[in-house]
Amino acid sequence: MGLARVYLSPGLFGFSTLGTYTYFCHVEAGIRRRFQAAGRGVEIHLVDVHPTASIRRRAGKLVAKIDETFDGAGSIHLVGHSTGGLDARLVASPTMNVHGVTESPLWAEALRSVTTMNTPHYGTPLASFFATLSGQRLLYALSALTVAVLRFGKPPLALSSSLVAAFAGIEKAFGLQLKLIDKLTDQLIRVLDSASAEETSEFLRLIREDQGAIIQLSPESMDLFQAGVEDNKRVHYQCVASFAPVPGVIHWAKSIVRPWSSLSLPIFATLHRLTALEHDRYPCAPPGTEADDKLRLHVGEDLPPLANDGVVPVRSQVWGNVIWAGLGDHLDVVGHFLGSKRENGAHVDWLSSGSGFNADRFDTMLDRVVDGMLQSDQG
Repeated sequence: MGLARVYLSPGLFGFSTLGTYTYFCHVEAGIRRRFQAAGRGVEIHLVDVHPTASIRRRAGKLVAKIDETFDGAGSIHLVGHSTGGLDARLVASPTMNVHGVTESPLWAEALRSVTTMNTPHYGTPLASFFATLSGQRLLYALSALTVAVLRFGKPPLALSSSLVAAFAGIEKAFGLQLKLIDKLTDQLIRVLDSASAEETSEFLRLIREDQGAIIQLSPESMDLFQAGVEDNKRVHYQCVASFAPVPGVIHWAKSIVRPWSSLSLPIFATLHRLTALEHDRYPCAPPGTEADDKLRLHVGEDLPPLANDGVVPVRSQVWGNVIWAGLGDHLDVVGHFLGSKRENGAHVDWLSSGSGFNADRFDTMLDRVVDGMLQSDQG
């Protein structure tokens, strides 16, 4: 069957690498181990995409990466987290139309599978909020916090607490409140070492200059995406879907023992509530009971109508074969969860949700992801 080439495309808060941190480090290592255990050779490529650019622009980066690395032998597997899953679907589609690509690529016949992880196939209400002035500030601040936590395991608590307080009421914030968030975000960047600060500033500049994907991820816009992007009949489509518990008193009590958790839980609670603001005319789910039927097989029960992972409604994440579904927030599934002692703290949980996601769930999920890839290689 030859060499398998796996391409990992990140989502809104994502990047391929930033300084010494690789966004997909745990997913990459897990996929590599499983292919090796199956006696298969594998190359894993990280796709460096603009974090918030349009889906077509991001997909063009994915096409360019495959063009650069595929030599005509073996198979191709696309894995996308969040918006990255839409990039993968667009690239796999027979109707693909991305920037810089004028004809079907030579490697199209080698494409075997598309794996989407917590991808907003039917949009997310959070995108509609991020498109507002207040939402842009929130996205910018969250991105800065993401980098700081992933780099150091936790951000400076005093500065972070001020930042959390500043956008605690961001839905109503204007004027001085928004300026304060900008000021605190800049201070957070300055806490980093010079090399990290420069890379982080560049990452945040990209977010500010192009937010095309934010508009496109609204439920109204994704309605059009679904109409224009077809599945490829030769490709196996599979997905991972998760949901987090509604933040409540129990989760707040558990977070007290960890200072950063007690700060980040209010942020997650705000994101969770905003993601639950679905519009009746543009539901973030496929028609009928398709999503519920597939999710029930994994969860064992019907989920609440507005269940979400803090960024994407859970029913919006359903596309193709659901290979794993369960409790977990938007970033848990890519390995950003609180690590156990046996993992030597290798996993970093930058946004606490109270999902209880752990290494066992992560391993089970990756087992099923790779199983699907291997089966698709066998035809």
